[in-house]
Amino acid sequence: MTEQAEQRLQQLQTVLRHGNGGGNIQTHVTSECCKGPGYATPLEAMKGPREKIVYIPCIIPEKDRPDYLSTVDVDPESPTYCQVIHRLYMPYVADELHHSGWNACSSCYDDGSKRRNRMVLPCINSDRVYIVDTGTDPRRPSLHTIVQPSEVHSKTGLGAPHTTHCLGSGHIMISCIGNQNGDGNSGFFLLDGSNFRVLGKWENSPAPEYGYDFWYQPRHNVMLSSEWGAPNAWRNGFNPEHVKQGLYGHSIHVWDWTTHERIQTLDLGDEGLIPLEIRFLHNPDTTEGYVGCALSSTVFRFFKLPNGRWDSEKVITIPNKTVEGFALPELPGLITDIILSLDDRYLYFSNWLHGDIRQYDITDRSNPKLVGQVFLGGMICKGGDITVTHDPEGQGQPDPVFIRSKRLEGGPQMLQLSLDGTRLYVTTSLFSAWDKQFYPNMIKSGSMFLMIDVDTVNGGLKLNPDFAVDYGLEPAGPVFAHEIRYPGGDCTSDIWL
Repeated sequence: MTEQAEQRLQQLQTVLRHGNGGGNIQTHVTSECCKGPGYATPLEAMKGPREKIVYIPCIIPEKDRPDYLSTVDVDPESPTYCQVIHRLYMPYVADELHHSGWNACSSCYDDGSKRRNRMVLPCINSDRVYIVDTGTDPRRPSLHTIVQPSEVHSKTGLGAPHTTHCLGSGHIMISCIGNQNGDGNSGFFLLDGSNFRVLGKWENSPAPEYGYDFWYQPRHNVMLSSEWGAPNAWRNGFNPEHVKQGLYGHSIHVWDWTTHERIQTLDLGDEGLIPLEIRFLHNPDTTEGYVGCALSSTVFRFFKLPNGRWDSEKVITIPNKTVEGFALPELPGLITDIILSLDDRYLYFSNWLHGDIRQYDITDRSNPKLVGQVFLGGMICKGGDITVTHDPEGQGQPDPVFIRSKRLEGGPQMLQLSLDGTRLYVTTSLFSAWDKQFYPNMIKSGSMFLMIDVDTVNGGLKLNPDFAVDYGLEPAGPVFAHEIRYPGGDCTSDIWL
């Protein structure tokens, strides 16, 4: 464990006494071996081993060859450090690999029969779900089986599968953004965790018009879900008129975890347009968390009231910048990913269009404090097509970033944090149609995979100059690299019961 991580763990009791939602996280490490996959508690996960490899899906910009899953060596002691060491090509084209999950995670920790050895990899364009064998040879994953769109459609009527979470029951749950026709009518479906057959829809009451992400907290019998928009809208790029037409969401939804019924909707209004990644605090005793709202560039805190109902409050706002040279007079930050450290001390998010990553101390849950920021590309760099004429934050236009003499195209997007919280990984691709619309140079340059050094004691972010994977140099041509996943679980894959 790093010295910084040790200091953070020593500070943790003080942190938790200031707003942990009434729960206590275990701070001891058991002497027993792990019974099942993952870790007994979030804090024990923080003491886990350093990541050695990561899996990143790669999307083909022109859809003329299959997407693939890349394996990247992130072990600084390895001779292949900072290199793509394997590529698992899918058998179909135009899938649009996106997010991934597991057949088992820390929610199955108490079940010694479970192993985290299959990655679940949904495709948001084709509605296909790939099951990847990562257990036989983690450095060279292989294709285990495929859940075809016809099975998803015939048994559920759903489409655009997005977020995957394993359940303590052994089943796998996947959220869908819309229906099989690319319209609204979202929902969730279950896969059998043994044979990966579609079991049917999860919900027992009408689902929201649009879906996206979800996170459950079984100790409080609750799940919360978020919204993107109609697949037929976002699949073709972003059109502001579609927002006016109601084709994008602005609500988060509360579900009874036992009955599978939607019991409340929190409408975030115009200040909460396109709520995407939703995160409960990792401590399973807590009844609060955060959601990042992309188009409004806000972060809302959601929380349970004493009467059992749920509420929300806006806790962070990134003001639009007044610009020239853009299709609209104002440029939003576009918060596209948001993650929490495993000790629930820090919140991180990416402003994909403004080009910065921000770190907030959330010890005071209702009043996050900005403690770190780093710019990595974006649309407002000096010397570009866009001029900022008014910035309410007074930050000015950042210098472009060069990685090994190559200008970084795109902006920071997907984030993943090391278990000890000292390394923040980032890729620069959002979704291929939007990548090509907002950052057309990425078609030829490809995206990047970078590392940010994190000060976990006082706060602070700094680009690590010695780490970069350039996906513009792939053997068959540039690709868009998206979500980052660790074989042993991470702060966005694992839920504790």
